Amino acid sequence: MSTPATTEQDDLQSRLPDPTRLFPEMAQIAGAMNRAALNGSIPQPTVNLVQLRAGQIVGSTYHTVRQTGLLRRAGEAEERITAVASWQDAPYFTDAERVALELVEAVLTPNPSGERVPDELYARAAGHYDDQALWTLTLAISQIFFFIPVALIAKPIPGKVPGKNYSR
Repeated sequence: MSTPATTEQDDLQSRLPDPTRLFPEMAQIAGAMNRAALNGSIPQPTVNLVQLRAGQIVGSTYHTVRQTGLLRRAGEAEERITAVASWQDAPYFTDAERVALELVEAVLTPNPSGERVPDELYARAAGHYDDQALWTLTLAISQIFFFIPVALIAKPIPGKVPGKNYSR
């Protein structure tokens, strides 16, 4: 007997078909973005934590489910995954991870009193990351931003592997 949540999950359909059928070059773009974000200059968990936080901020179930799954499969502690939503006072993150999470929030959140990424925040980030790592972090944030509209508009099926998360 299936639970109502399972039944709902089985009945889910994306709003739009798989975009790679219409735009085959998207697979190349996604691959290049993934290689850039995971070039090794910052730890992969940092990339996933930042992308999870971005998904939380914009309210994307697809991205929060995806990034949570990636973190779990990588052996990340459940406390760290859960605490991303309240990272500011959670004791589970390094200073470098904190500044990365602060950067993604700054980029996504309007600052009524000035720049989104003020010099002080940039200086703290530069204290933890060299130029390549800062660019990698910037590209990791850009990568999730590329896919946020896809998730919010097309509504691919959460929990399905990429390429199989579109139902039509």
